[in-house]
Amino acid sequence: MSRLVTPTVETSPAASQPLLAAVNKQLGVVPNMMKLMSSSPAGLEGYLSLSGALAKGKIGGQTGERIALAIAEFNRCDYCLSAHTYLGTNLAKLDATEIAANRTGTSADAKANAAIKFALTVAKERGHVSADALAAVKAAGFGDAEVVEIVMHVALNTLTNYVNSVGQTDIDFPVVTAHA
Repeated sequence: MSRLVTPTVETSPAASQPLLAAVNKQLGVVPNMMKLMSSSPAGLEGYLSLSGALAKGKIGGQTGERIALAIAEFNRCDYCLSAHTYLGTNLAKLDATEIAANRTGTSADAKANAAIKFALTVAKERGHVSADALAAVKAAGFGDAEVVEIVMHVALNTLTNYVNSVGQTDIDFPVVTAHA
């Protein structure tokens, strides 16, 4: 049971309704996380803007989903694990073995593996990464712009992890639970 009021699309603030309509048009549904965020039109707009911008980034959707899975596991956010397992499977076309690896902070793809490891280092070190960690992700083929995107994906996913953990958002995807 959610600890914060999750408005329906119809009861959300007027400023959030066009944003939720756009989400519904794109996804065919409005996930509970976005309904919860709609209680703050500014918060919902900020999330959607950053998410939309990163979707156009250089690192690609598969690597973005891999990072989302790793960060959701790191932050023990069951809502985000459930959502990104579904999205990783159905949109990014990641297989179950890869999703399991991503949740443990690895990938079968060498370049993605470097991105995930760097993302987790950013989260664990709260951005204070070593020169060696930065050199390792760059050696894997990521340029400065892509490093910035990885950091932004960590921030975006930490944001949603925290919102959903604080709110205990009702999970509206097949449930996946974080490892203890």
